Amino acid sequence: MHLFTLLFISAIAIGVLLQLWLMQRQQRHVATHRAQVPSAFADRVTLEEHQKAADYIRAKLAIGHIGLLIGTGLLLYWTLGGGIDLLHRQWQQWPVDPVWGGIGLIFSVSLVSALLELPLGIWNTFVLETRFGFNRTTPRRFITDLLLQLLLALLLGIPLLWAILWLMERAGDSWWLAAWAVWMGFMLLMIWVYPTLIAPLFNKFTPLEEGPLKQRIQGLLERCGFTSKGIFIMDGSKRSGHGNAYFTGFGKHKRIVFFDTLAESLDGDEMEAVLAHELGHFKRRHILKHLLLSTAMSLLGFALLGWLVGQPWFYQALGVSGQSSALALLLFMLALPVFTQFLHPLMAILSRRHEFEADEFAVAQAGAEPMIRALVKLYRENASTLTPDPLYSAFHDSHPPAPVRVAHLSAKIPPGSTPDKETT
Repeated sequence: MHLFTLLFISAIAIGVLLQLWLMQRQQRHVATHRAQVPSAFADRVTLEEHQKAADYIRAKLAIGHIGLLIGTGLLLYWTLGGGIDLLHRQWQQWPVDPVWGGIGLIFSVSLVSALLELPLGIWNTFVLETRFGFNRTTPRRFITDLLLQLLLALLLGIPLLWAILWLMERAGDSWWLAAWAVWMGFMLLMIWVYPTLIAPLFNKFTPLEEGPLKQRIQGLLERCGFTSKGIFIMDGSKRSGHGNAYFTGFGKHKRIVFFDTLAESLDGDEMEAVLAHELGHFKRRHILKHLLLSTAMSLLGFALLGWLVGQPWFYQALGVSGQSSALALLLFMLALPVFTQFLHPLMAILSRRHEFEADEFAVAQAGAEPMIRALVKLYRENASTLTPDPLYSAFHDSHPPAPVRVAHLSAKIPPGSTPDKETT
């Protein structure tokens, strides 16, 4: 057995065992604390809501177990099981240019994997989400979304793959640098066009109507020196009862978006606090830092691929007898997450630090109590657990655990003041 094969199998085994152990910890921790609302939330969340969140998380973890095993099985089949090698030989029988044959191979693997994972997605949407009152999509809309996603994958993915594979075939030893530049250009283009061209294909975005709330928000934007293309309400409720808020785009094309489910539940103070938090990411340059980190990591990734593409052992160790640009790219995309999964806690640490910084900005602009109230409503409406296992949260969660985050915000409330208590 080749050394890299052994490393690959070991990384998969360690990763799966680690995930199963973390899931078990989360299941046990949430179940243990199901019977009582944490004291910090006792006046804001009912026991029924707390138990719904616990049951929802545990049900999602059960689905997660199945998804983990299916994903691992597919990965092993495509690589060491010879699935990619089989498809590659089939595509070689077609008299097409190697670049187009490579595109066909990559899309074939992606399509088969998506079809095999589809039943779990259907169960998650129409059974689990429906059971807890979150699903609002219909079978027709679900199918329409799938077809639209497939169409976009073809329209956007084929030109990108063609450019990268063409460079791999024709641009010499430094192809990876040019391919990285193409990739970064594509990513920046997607950030630019997503708010105005792609997102509206799936959802309706209605400008926030004129009135006191819009004037209040515009005042906040002016104080923060933030310019955007507008404030929009997205009809997220047509698919799900979950709520959220975000801003997207860059430059003069930035948009602020509130899910309609969230906008309906928050008052003016809370809306301002949530927006101030999102603006905090902008003011603290978190988006720019994330982009720069992604740029550096993708450059390292393409450099590594540039070396691996010429190494026969890389193909052989992953169950492929042939050697081509498309095979190298496909194997790299499948194998890389097996090793980078162990970096998740480090990325989570950085993300949670940014969330704390954005919360502090929100407190300075809108106060701590409105932010706490808004977060509690988010936790409640999304059935987010208030009692996550610390280790599971450290590995998976990009946001601080609810008790930690609320405690951090509560510490910002001036001594002697009387915090508002939301009625439930």
